[in-house]
Amino acid sequence: MQRIYEPQDLLEGELLLGMLASEGIEAHLTGQHLLGAVGELPACGLLGLMVDTVQAERAQQLIATYNAAQPLAHDEPENFQGVLLC
Repeated sequence: MQRIYEPQDLLEGELLLGMLASEGIEAHLTGQHLLGAVGELPACGLLGLMVDTVQAERAQQLIATYNAAQPLAHDEPENFQGVLLC
């Protein structure tokens, strides 16, 4: 197993796990159980995505593509003024 990426938060880690799984890459998220102790641990470096060494390069390419993605043009509502109301 090889650590290939450090997600910013648990949400991003889970999202990337799902994306990698949909591409047939088995990945594991480490450190999620340490997040409850953030007050006593350094805040960065706790989460890590681990994949098999054989699949590491492909997984890194997929994550790089994810990080480089831009929103689609005209994907906002017509009256969008920078604030979304739920």
